[in-house]
Amino acid sequence: MSLLRPALLVVDVQNDFCPGGALAVMQGDRVVPVLNRYIEIFSKDKNPVIASRDWHPARTKHFKDFGGPWPVHCAQNTPGAAFHPALKLPPRTIIVSKGMDPEKDSYSAFQAIDERGRPLLGILKDLDVKELWIGGLATDYCVKASVLDALKNFKVRLLMDAIKGVNIHPDDAKTAVEEMLKAGARKMTLEQRFKDKQE
Repeated sequence: MSLLRPALLVVDVQNDFCPGGALAVMQGDRVVPVLNRYIEIFSKDKNPVIASRDWHPARTKHFKDFGGPWPVHCAQNTPGAAFHPALKLPPRTIIVSKGMDPEKDSYSAFQAIDERGRPLLGILKDLDVKELWIGGLATDYCVKASVLDALKNFKVRLLMDAIKGVNIHPDDAKTAVEEMLKAGARKMTLEQRFKDKQE
């Protein structure tokens, strides 16, 4: 793994962002089995696993009905807001929620808090995390925002085999990846991780 204590951040792998959901990312569910492999690795090494989620109130300026850009999605306590059923989050997963403020969009997981109200940055510092491995949905929105915020305080590995984009414009995800790498994120895949482990 790394001499730096890493944590895995799984960004918004929720039903509404997967095929059949209210704001589906094309092939968004394909990140699930890959993320499960990363979760196994981090759990085995006893390193933290964190999962962020959109957790919107019924009325928010984030939604089209109230002047925002998006259809209703991931409303609190609805099936669409639940994590994808095949995502194997371990019992000790730290869950952080964002988007609760009806006046804010909150794309970044660093705008999320846990059930005790602790912000993600504080949680990671308490755990002495130095490096974040980040995957999930969607590349061009919440993953990008989370990675760019993470780079202010941590080394970041962008999990290239565990991200998918919305691509409202055809190259949005590609452009987002370029922006994250330019900002200092480093690419990672399961294949590369196992290669590194063997060397």
